[in-house]
Amino acid sequence: MAMAAYSNQAQAMMRDYLLADPLVPYTSVLIGVFLCKMAYDLTRILSSFYFKGYSSLTKIQRVEWNNRGMSSAHAIFIAAVSVYLVASTDLFSDRLNGPITFRSSIISTSALGVSVGYFITDLAMIFWLFPSLGGMEYVLHHTLSLVAIAYTMLSGEGQFYTYMILISETTTPEINMRWFLDTAGLKKSSAYLINGILIFVVWLVARIFLFLYVFYHIYLHYSQDNEDARIWLLPDTDRAVGALCHERNVVYEDFERGDENTVEMVIIGLGSADQKCNLTGCSCCAALRVTRICEVMNI
Repeated sequence: MAMAAYSNQAQAMMRDYLLADPLVPYTSVLIGVFLCKMAYDLTRILSSFYFKGYSSLTKIQRVEWNNRGMSSAHAIFIAAVSVYLVASTDLFSDRLNGPITFRSSIISTSALGVSVGYFITDLAMIFWLFPSLGGMEYVLHHTLSLVAIAYTMLSGEGQFYTYMILISETTTPEINMRWFLDTAGLKKSSAYLINGILIFVVWLVARIFLFLYVFYHIYLHYSQDNEDARIWLLPDTDRAVGALCHERNVVYEDFERGDENTVEMVIIGLGSADQKCNLTGCSCCAALRVTRICEVMNI
């Protein structure tokens, strides 16, 4: 009886306080931080059991390994929620009346709160171990993302465009897998090549085509009123610029950690797979950089 009474009391407190509408954002942020800790620890535990080379990594490599596992978990979560809310619900449907930039729900706000919790956690780790987990480009990206997502979470404005941009997080697990394979000494494996091709395809869809559609959608809804046009500018432009800046520098950093002279390339329509390029003289577009598909500068 006593346990049942305590359980009922705890449920009532959860319903009346932690899950009350004004507190949903703050509760979800705390949940996000907690889930990040769980993902970090789970990555460490599973890696120590199933990856023999994990124990031979340096301390900072193990920290980054676990951090990237946490990053991938967040990316999968927020990308799945984004696709669900944008494509599978009526929350942002054109069939509903009212400006699309003002639509939100408890689910959409809570998911953004979890994402804010992730960026707070990751940013704290970056500062704590600076610059081992990333330089100022990571700080800039995370700060822009944190401000943008927190704004839409707290105001309930511009959530549709924020979720559209967050679908681009589908590229993050592949970027992290590239690092995992490289660190595990599988840089020459077929898995590394397949993952690189997957990065290119997902990047093309989620970072190029999707962004074009987002700005086209903004153009179509620009005339709703001037306030609508203003609302999306801060959160989603910050998010878009932050994403591009971040991914570009991630690839540069991977290049610096890799072979300083040459890297085997896959040249689409330019040559064979065994062609080489000098990393310091490589000219690539943003999408091709992530798969190390580059033009040979000395031909």
